Amino acid sequence: MGIYTNAEFQTNAAHDPSRDWRILRLLVAQINSPILKTGQSMTSSNNVWADEAPLYSQTRPAPPLALTEILTQMIHTPRPALVVDLGSGTGLSTMIWGESAERVIGIEPSDEMRSEANHALTANPHLSNITYKAGVAHQTELPHNSVDVVTCAQSFHWMEPTSTLVEIARILRPGGVFAAYDYDWPPIVGWELEKVYEKLEERFDQLMATRGGANRAPKWSKAKHLENLRNSGYFRFTRELLLHHREEGDATRFFDLMMTNGYSFHIRQGLVTTEELKADELKNAAQQFIGAKPTPFYFSYRVRIGVK
Repeated sequence: MGIYTNAEFQTNAAHDPSRDWRILRLLVAQINSPILKTGQSMTSSNNVWADEAPLYSQTRPAPPLALTEILTQMIHTPRPALVVDLGSGTGLSTMIWGESAERVIGIEPSDEMRSEANHALTANPHLSNITYKAGVAHQTELPHNSVDVVTCAQSFHWMEPTSTLVEIARILRPGGVFAAYDYDWPPIVGWELEKVYEKLEERFDQLMATRGGANRAPKWSKAKHLENLRNSGYFRFTRELLLHHREEGDATRFFDLMMTNGYSFHIRQGLVTTEELKADELKNAAQQFIGAKPTPFYFSYRVRIGVK
């Protein structure tokens, strides 16, 4: 289950005394982890994406292919033997590795998201090296030191960082790389449209502050991703880099994309209404400034990397 035992610690120490301090640190981190102390499951965020998979797959962007080139160059491995994508969702961030790695595994707790990901694979039979499995980031059940690249695309903020980094350090081979990456929200389309979206977001935050806030899934700050990697002590090199990606969409895609940011989930839960959010203002603005014409959407990615 990806958890070190005292017996395993003693076995590893007997065979390789130089690893004592690293194994001990993993044990201590696991003992202190909120996941193990409280029994909290990281599948709580799973509910946020209930009934969202088809819309998510249709509207969210695929990561820039430059990411695969950079990460493989960082580890001096043009074609990794194994890439693992944690919180793989509908597979958008997993499939980009299909032609760049020998084997790719997407790990995702949501049955609906995995179903959508597997459906996408049927349209790409040449990507037979990709598989999806149910699971959570802090318990992958993968062998020690077996993975070349681990990624978290727009998902690391849903994961308790201490226990997740313990597991990532366990499964990454020496010299392997971990990348947690997110894109700024919303994408750059036009300042007028973004102003309308900001008002919707402000209304949503105000409403949620007064109702149902306790029901929101826990999240961890994206701004602390790099700090968490550095402070973990598991990586000999860390840094942040920026990438940009361009896709096209019309007014419908823009509006639906914005609603996948948790709004449609909370509407279905009855915690807010479209009228309270004044969602029609955003929909009308999208029609005014984008309409049916394919328009560039610019996504700015922040990639935090750690080399083990």
